[in-house]
Amino acid sequence: MTIQQQQLDRRFAARPAHFDGFVRARGTALVDGGGRELLLRGVGLGNWMLPEGYMWGFGPGAESPREIEALVSRLIGEDAAASFWTTFRKGFIAEADIERIAASGFDHVRLPINSRLIQTDAGEPIDAGLRLIDRLIEWCRIHRLWVLLDLHGAPGGQTGTNIDDSPNNKPELFMEPRHRANTLRLWRTLAERYADETVVLGYDLLNEPLPNEWQHRYAVELVDLYRELTAEIRAVDPNHLIVYEGTHWATNWDIFTEVWDDNSALQFHKYWSSPDTASIARFLEVRDRLQLPIYMGEGGENTLEWLYTAFRLYETHGIGWNFWPWKKIDTRTSPASIDAPGGWERVVASASGTPGLSREEAQLVFAQLLENMRIENCRWRHDIIAALLGDEPPVMPAWGFGFRGLGESHDVAAAGGRTLPGIREEDQVPLRFASGAGMPNPFEQTSGREYRTDETVVVDLEPGDWLEYELFSARIAAARALGPDGEELPVRVERSLRGLRVTATAPVTLAKIVMVDDEAP
Repeated sequence: MTIQQQQLDRRFAARPAHFDGFVRARGTALVDGGGRELLLRGVGLGNWMLPEGYMWGFGPGAESPREIEALVSRLIGEDAAASFWTTFRKGFIAEADIERIAASGFDHVRLPINSRLIQTDAGEPIDAGLRLIDRLIEWCRIHRLWVLLDLHGAPGGQTGTNIDDSPNNKPELFMEPRHRANTLRLWRTLAERYADETVVLGYDLLNEPLPNEWQHRYAVELVDLYRELTAEIRAVDPNHLIVYEGTHWATNWDIFTEVWDDNSALQFHKYWSSPDTASIARFLEVRDRLQLPIYMGEGGENTLEWLYTAFRLYETHGIGWNFWPWKKIDTRTSPASIDAPGGWERVVASASGTPGLSREEAQLVFAQLLENMRIENCRWRHDIIAALLGDEPPVMPAWGFGFRGLGESHDVAAAGGRTLPGIREEDQVPLRFASGAGMPNPFEQTSGREYRTDETVVVDLEPGDWLEYELFSARIAAARALGPDGEELPVRVERSLRGLRVTATAPVTLAKIVMVDDEAP
């Protein structure tokens, strides 16, 4: 049996969805149809119904769905492109993906929807696109996953960036009445179609509306639209959870001053920032003030260390989450990595200039891509799953100790002394960069590579100091505490209430804890 097969055979604690009723808000918690409290753990199906250029390795010239579609047509011809997209939508997310997601320990998927696939410019439903959603729901019923419907690309565009497929790089949803009318009609169509479907977790009305300068210009219009969408949905569907996102990449929650619907939740996204309580404090405050559940609906694209720590942060504060995304080309930051086919670099180069390969060559490259993207042909990155779920993660950074405070997650004699600005300052544990002044933001990376020395944050410990790292499971005997140069440290590693505890037996500088293979020579 290969290592990959052994990893796939491992079983996490089952967290299957229950379809005996609707997921609902109850105070600041979410509960399933049986009244059982939920802590959601899911993955986002990015790139399937709304392609994003960075997931293909594309840069300027092929970043939005429209641009990607134009590039494919230019390279392989209109007829071949139509056939490509039909096959792409059959295979990029297939039942085998859903089966793998469920087997990995998740309980839901978030489905990013491009309005162009399910609605014409005149506002009429497109059956073929809606059937894609129907098919996904049936797969998820079989494999016991909920489906959160996410309008990622609204008519006209809600962000004015490439991620929403806006035709003119403006948030024209808020500029053109016809786009607003079509958005209302789109959600009415979905709510009517799925009103009685308990596999559907809820309705995520708009992905990351109004970033950057737009967050101030159209904030009032967004609130008005949220109210209208809520009324439109409730006219035909009294049961499903409604999810509202803040402005500016879902991080600005200034619009949330009152409760618009009793069965609703608020969503934030988190990327490339310090994973600590201070960074989500504004979301926790709104939760407590409005008494609504909150949800981290999109986050990822980072190192194993960051993923382990950030997702423990959410769970410590009772926040359900969704990891982004499930699958990309040649990635170290998603569970499924698609091997780029031979000649793909010439396709990427073609995005910004003259095609660097013939039509026949391009057709062969795209045909191979369709084969490579099938989940059974992807490189499986179990370490991502392990980091997200805290199930024997391969590496835990020194700064990834728990978030429960002094005496619960840490006890360090020098607490209250030196800290790093903007990185877990509230814990007052002595953090520093392993070398020099370090980086202004060491967490701002997307490749998943190992940290450089100037990005490595360490903790100085004196004898008797300890830090707790929260885990679902781990072989304590396999844990090794390492210093910044990779040296093994004089510490005691033992089980604790919520995972493992590292206690210094001499003055040490801790950089990370790694899990080693017991059977390695």
